[in-house]
Amino acid sequence: MTDRITRRKRVAVALAAVAVVLVALAGGAAALSTGKVLVVEDVDTGERYVTEPVDDGSTVQLQYMHSVEKTPVNDVYRVDGDALVNTRMEFESYGWGLPSRVNVTNVNGTFVYDPAEPIITLDSLSVSPGRIADHTLVVDDRRIDLVAKTNAGDVRIHVERRTITDVLL
Repeated sequence: MTDRITRRKRVAVALAAVAVVLVALAGGAAALSTGKVLVVEDVDTGERYVTEPVDDGSTVQLQYMHSVEKTPVNDVYRVDGDALVNTRMEFESYGWGLPSRVNVTNVNGTFVYDPAEPIITLDSLSVSPGRIADHTLVVDDRRIDLVAKTNAGDVRIHVERRTITDVLL
């Protein structure tokens, strides 16, 4: 009888140990990164409008019509870790918010500001997509109409690491 109780205790301890190991493995797996995504979310509510897969080196472009000059602008960013690094600007005229005291190259009528060092590194980018400006987001080669996706609402654009839990939920 005592031998049977001892065996049951050993089995119970072994099962408990296995359960602890399984829980630890599941928790570790849930925390594993499955990659990164570029997120476009509502500034006030956090509602997600866009979630696009990205990698380090992915290109993110914000294209729009300058509100005063009525000429196209293209801000180019590179994904670097969890940051957006502004690496290049293209514009057709000088206007408010565009660099006027930097060396640019004229490429077929477009001013290109392509400095050796990043223009700025951001954790997030706030944008007010406008119907006149017609903001478009280009993630690598995927075009996203920000005005249509957000109904012209203010958004925050940032990079997030995704885990298995994020993907499954």
